[in-house]
Amino acid sequence: MEDKVVKPYGNEDKSKKEEVREMFDNISGKYDFLNHFLSLGIDKIWRKKAIKALRVIKPERVLDIATGTGDFALAALALKPKEIVGLDLSPGMVAVGQKKMEKKGVTDVIKMMVGDSETLPFDDNHFDALTVGFGVRNFENLEKGLSEMLRVVRPGGKLIILEFSKPKKFPIKQAFGFYSKNIIPFLGKSISKDDKAYAYLPESVAAFPEGKDFTNILEKLGYKSIEAQLVSGGIATIYSGIK
Repeated sequence: MEDKVVKPYGNEDKSKKEEVREMFDNISGKYDFLNHFLSLGIDKIWRKKAIKALRVIKPERVLDIATGTGDFALAALALKPKEIVGLDLSPGMVAVGQKKMEKKGVTDVIKMMVGDSETLPFDDNHFDALTVGFGVRNFENLEKGLSEMLRVVRPGGKLIILEFSKPKKFPIKQAFGFYSKNIIPFLGKSISKDDKAYAYLPESVAAFPEGKDFTNILEKLGYKSIEAQLVSGGIATIYSGIK
């Protein structure tokens, strides 16, 4: 029996990829505000923690997949690389991100571009490091996307995946469960005016193969030295691997 594909709008005539692109285009104008507001700013701390794990390899070229408006790409500036590429499926999100980079004066280092994470437009072994924040659960074909990520990183390069997970311990499990299923969809809908986008978030988190299930997939695809670090009591996990 196949796992049910969780899509933002549940339209039978559209693929998950098409719906994810549409969803992020719809909410791109409100995304930054909602992202930081609904996470209470904790997402910034998670990104900094994830970026620290890349310092050991001193990357010169960094790729940020599912970059959205470029928050992870901006965090990667702390590594002082020569080049950061932020790639996202949604033209709307990339347009907002491009304006952000121009405003911050970092377009000489960060290049924002529209692209498909499952068919990356880069040569093999091109990047020293790769990051993806809260994006892999949106992949239509998870293994294909993870394989592409590995392909474009050089041997010895490091990949960091930051993704939501499901807390297991009281009281964080109960509190996060209520917050993600009730508060996030209500506030998200009210502010973004998209009925489905923020209801999709807890649904997609619930369907995602987290923890050992996810690290098993990484191992099968050829990732080495895999680690999984829970943050904020298991609300999110920082996965890392070496090519």
